[in-house]
Amino acid sequence: MKCLGLDLGTKTLGLAISDSLGLIASPYKVIRYDDVNALIIELLDIIEKEKIEVLVLGLPKNMDNSMGFASERSLKFKELLEKKTDKKIVLVDERLSTVEAENILIGADVSRKNRKKVIDEMAAAIILDTYLRMGGKDE
Repeated sequence: MKCLGLDLGTKTLGLAISDSLGLIASPYKVIRYDDVNALIIELLDIIEKEKIEVLVLGLPKNMDNSMGFASERSLKFKELLEKKTDKKIVLVDERLSTVEAENILIGADVSRKNRKKVIDEMAAAIILDTYLRMGGKDE
């Protein structure tokens, strides 16, 4: 089961991909976007090219478990995707995924300039890894 992890930001979408067995999450790429419809078209091309079966979208809840603006943005993006694809779309709590990604990159002695280039795809890999460690089940 090949999965694609998604870390949605206001201007970027970080992507991570699993191996064909759905065991290992690896950073894939970052898509910069201005238009969400163009973003979805590009994402659908990747889904087809990589033979993705499940989309794993980060849901950025607040620390008190409430939903804020970022959560609403992810929920709306999920709705748009559901209209364009029949792939399963799973929401995964992504609290602190970017902080974790930052800490991993700092630990690997990646410069601040280079961290900025890969932080979103690294966060997507953490989101995807969370899903894979749950055994590929919804929360």
